Amino acid sequence: MSTPPNLELIRPSGPRERNWLPLAVAAAVVIVAATVVVLVLEHRKPAASVTPISAATDSYAGSLPFTNLAMSESANLAGGKVTYLDGHIANQGTRTVTGVSVQVLFRNYAHEVAQNETQPLKLIRMRDPYIDVEPVSAAPLKPGGEQDFRLIFDAVSPDWDGAYPELRVIHVDTN
Repeated sequence: MSTPPNLELIRPSGPRERNWLPLAVAAAVVIVAATVVVLVLEHRKPAASVTPISAATDSYAGSLPFTNLAMSESANLAGGKVTYLDGHIANQGTRTVTGVSVQVLFRNYAHEVAQNETQPLKLIRMRDPYIDVEPVSAAPLKPGGEQDFRLIFDAVSPDWDGAYPELRVIHVDTN
């Protein structure tokens, strides 16, 4: 019968050197990815802004009445909800309108402004198979012209009382 050889574990004599290259590459990839995500999200934000409540309405605003206002909501893929404000605009003036900026004031139950948002008005281009919108500059409103519009709100203040918001035309581009 033979005896197995005596095996000994040989340990390295000095401290083990660590390879930092994979860790540095992974950190660089995470930093670049985070930067790209932040830049993309900032770029995709709607052209909404806050205008002072006391801002003056445009002098041509009286020629652009809003009618047939209707609100609706839908769920988005992120689990939130999107609020839509649809309506009809008519150009009762003498100039062709190429752009309209509206201030939208959502109020709370105390009738204080809960949300103040300014957006460019978007005209409804088509309704089937889904509602598609375009800027007013893509289909200018000629004198006597009328068109349906839609404003889209990705988020509405939880303090909003649920009533129709106040719409104010604060800027009109004309030819």
